[in-house]
Amino acid sequence: MTFAYFERMYDLLKKVETEEADAIEKAVELMVDATEKKQSIFAFGASHAGILTQELFYRAGGMMTINPIFGKEVQLDVEPVTRTSHMERLVGYGTAIANQTSFSEGDVLIVHSVSGRNPVTIELAMEAQKKGVHTISITNLEYSKSVSSRHPSGKNLYEYSDVVIDNHGDVGDAACDIEGLEQKVGPSSTVIGATIVNTIVVETVQRLVERGMEKPPIFYSANLDGGDALNRELFEQYKDSIHYRF
Repeated sequence: MTFAYFERMYDLLKKVETEEADAIEKAVELMVDATEKKQSIFAFGASHAGILTQELFYRAGGMMTINPIFGKEVQLDVEPVTRTSHMERLVGYGTAIANQTSFSEGDVLIVHSVSGRNPVTIELAMEAQKKGVHTISITNLEYSKSVSSRHPSGKNLYEYSDVVIDNHGDVGDAACDIEGLEQKVGPSSTVIGATIVNTIVVETVQRLVERGMEKPPIFYSANLDGGDALNRELFEQYKDSIHYRF
């Protein structure tokens, strides 16, 4: 027996691995350079796109120096949930978030937006670039180029990014056809996006070790003996790159 969603994800993952290898490599280089210089790394996404920010944050085997940007108005626990759509389209909200984020020149920002058309992510990338922050966007280029920007600049997220990684999903994100149903089901962006960001993390840590870093800033599981002590030790070493309470 085969499952349509599994098959579609296999196909997309292979496509991304093949066609986005150069972009992923550039993202890894930015992450390695930032980590060696003890710069900060930030991650942001609105609504479901923000799931990747949670994936990257405070995770065993993840990087300590990845700082989440949680725009409270675009989190899925707000009520009514349609408020997230209103707020991600609100011009100026992304700028306000950027102004409250401790960006420094040489930092890295990972931004996830499938359509790339809404002001909140566009403005965050714009403002980050103004401050000399390297921006990595994970988006769907076919989707983004098929829709108009909702920002006064007329540009979409990929146009304010130093590195663009295409998730190669379907326009609209849902990936599987159901016979007799017009609307596709099964969004692909979370599975593909999580694979992309974890690939970047793994490759970054691999390069850091190859270049002589004995203790990269990665979280040890708090449920393993000695994990808490190791995490505290690394936190002290990299605390200038970390902007969340530990």
